[in-house]
Amino acid sequence: SLGLTLGLLAGYYRRWVDLLIMRLADITLAFPSLLLLIAVYLRIELREIYPKGSDPRELMKTWHNMLGLAVFGLVFIRLALRSAFHAPPITPQPPAWQHSFALAMHLALYAFLVAMPLIGWLTLSAKGKPIPFFGLQLPALIGTDKTLAENLEEIHEFIGTLGYYLIGLHTVAALAHHYFMRDDTLLRMLPWRDRKTSNQGAQT
Repeated sequence: SLGLTLGLLAGYYRRWVDLLIMRLADITLAFPSLLLLIAVYLRIELREIYPKGSDPRELMKTWHNMLGLAVFGLVFIRLALRSAFHAPPITPQPPAWQHSFALAMHLALYAFLVAMPLIGWLTLSAKGKPIPFFGLQLPALIGTDKTLAENLEEIHEFIGTLGYYLIGLHTVAALAHHYFMRDDTLLRMLPWRDRKTSNQGAQT
């Protein structure tokens, strides 16, 4: 299978294959996930310009739900790749406390990317509403329960608000690494930059 072949290659050419696969993951998963996440937030914010119950508002909500579920699927693929292949190391190596903080940030971000779509799915299920996904109809995860749906919706909105701060903090940290700590944390996230260029950028 493809997974077995990649695993064997990674074991033999460990560092080079890890770098290549994680770079491909950045191109095919990380950046699309970021764009999808932006679209998810835009859809739910822009719905406010339309009156309640109107078709455009409902369409915005439908796209918000579908794009959120797309993020939900992509994050599990990326987690599988992260567990199987090592991300390229930061150069120069940061202090241990920064590494621990970065790990905590990544865990919080992944928890957010999993929890938000899942709670949204549960909310739609509890409301008894259909759960469309690009032409498909996903099954309800729980039975209809109006009170539970209201509670889940409040949690969903609260975590969504926290997401703004989490994404902002993640962005500020990446910029701080680039402009103040002068390492290649930011450059290594960019799929169009090779390793040599990243190292040069960190030293300037």
